[in-house]
Amino acid sequence: MPCGDAVAVWDVALSDGVYRVEFAHGTTTGKRVVYVNGTEVIRKDWMFKLVGTESFRLGAAGKAAVHIQAVGGFAYQYSLDVGGKSLQKFIDHRAKTTKTWVVQVDGKDCRVVLEKDTMDVWCNGQKVETTGQFVDDGTETRFTLGGHSCCIKATGGAKKNGVQHSLLLGPPAEPDQNQDQ
Repeated sequence: MPCGDAVAVWDVALSDGVYRVEFAHGTTTGKRVVYVNGTEVIRKDWMFKLVGTESFRLGAAGKAAVHIQAVGGFAYQYSLDVGGKSLQKFIDHRAKTTKTWVVQVDGKDCRVVLEKDTMDVWCNGQKVETTGQFVDDGTETRFTLGGHSCCIKATGGAKKNGVQHSLLLGPPAEPDQNQDQ
């Protein structure tokens, strides 16, 4: 459970979920603790060197690192790298390569993420099976979500607007009345 001495907190949205990274730093003892979603993933007590880097795994992104830098006297600056990029560059890259929707499915929020470069679809942190097909005005990526037939439709491609992605959520599937008994 995160302690009250966190000096930095970041929320990182990945395909497999949103992760909260908290970092605690004892500036007199050198203690370093990294929490991911409330679970301690790194603890180092009584470190002589007060600056440096702590690396750890972070969901679908793989590698992440907290950097500790002295900025004069006993002041420190903390930054987070995700997937080998600064957090801001990582967020900017994700904005170009993914599309995220939060939709209500049977009364519950569902987070759907499309990875545009691979056309992988994630629902609430789980990669789902999809089928893709070309249609007259673009492509359709189909999958099932909680008994609902879903489709991500990609249309456009003109330089001005680029490719537009839309999530279509169908009604719940009717049970098959013709099953063999």
